[in-house]
Amino acid sequence: MWYVYVLKSQKNGKIYVGMSQDIDRRLAEHNSGKSKFTSGHLPWKLVYSEACDTSIEARSREKYFKSAAGKKALAKIMATGSLPD
Repeated sequence: MWYVYVLKSQKNGKIYVGMSQDIDRRLAEHNSGKSKFTSGHLPWKLVYSEACDTSIEARSREKYFKSAAGKKALAKIMATGSLPD
């Protein structure tokens, strides 16, 4: 199982979207400073995750959430706690 996950920086509110088979391990890596982009925005909190059957599906969802439409959908998810219609 693959997951698309969304992290929010508790330092400055920045959003990071990624994919992994192990969200807990990946979050720990981000919070330990092992990831170049996220190291300057510690600490991170998991705010959303979505299960995908394949890495291809997860990559597609990750790409979507990084697009303008996906960022808008993420904003709605974080505001309401559910996916937009």
